[in-house]
Amino acid sequence: MATGLPAGWEVRHSNSKNLPYYFNPQTKESRWEPPADTDSETLKHYMGQYHTTNLRADGVAQQDLGGKIRCAHLLVKHQESRRPSSWREAQITRTKDEAYDIIQNYYRRINSGATSLGDLATTESDCPSARKRGDLGFFGKGDMQKEFEEASFVLKPGEVSPVIETASGLHVIER
Repeated sequence: MATGLPAGWEVRHSNSKNLPYYFNPQTKESRWEPPADTDSETLKHYMGQYHTTNLRADGVAQQDLGGKIRCAHLLVKHQESRRPSSWREAQITRTKDEAYDIIQNYYRRINSGATSLGDLATTESDCPSARKRGDLGFFGKGDMQKEFEEASFVLKPGEVSPVIETASGLHVIER
């Protein structure tokens, strides 16, 4: 299957971060974000098929969390985001209003039961956690941006937040 990456680039897997990254063996350049001239749609489908982790739902209850929680999220970036690029798009040009319309649509689809946050995050999230169905792992207070943390810690397990805005973009969070 085609990756959508420019000639010379390939997808590799980081053992230390347990995430895919982009590597050019000829130039020895590696990066977390896709290189310029990437076909975002082709890459999105390739990553969804070959670099997605199926997460266990029962893993949380078996661990001592020490005040930490586990969440997944779906991120939609916009041109005002602190880093307006992602694994899907080298340069994000959508406005904040356009991003809000997109994520509101995702929120409605998740809340209606038409799809799950994890399924949508795999192909639509602008965060590298998309490869893990949006899973951010365990985190405690002070580990995330303030708005994200506040929204996450008030959720009960299984609950989904409304749209949350941070410097990174717009999020829907599931605990």
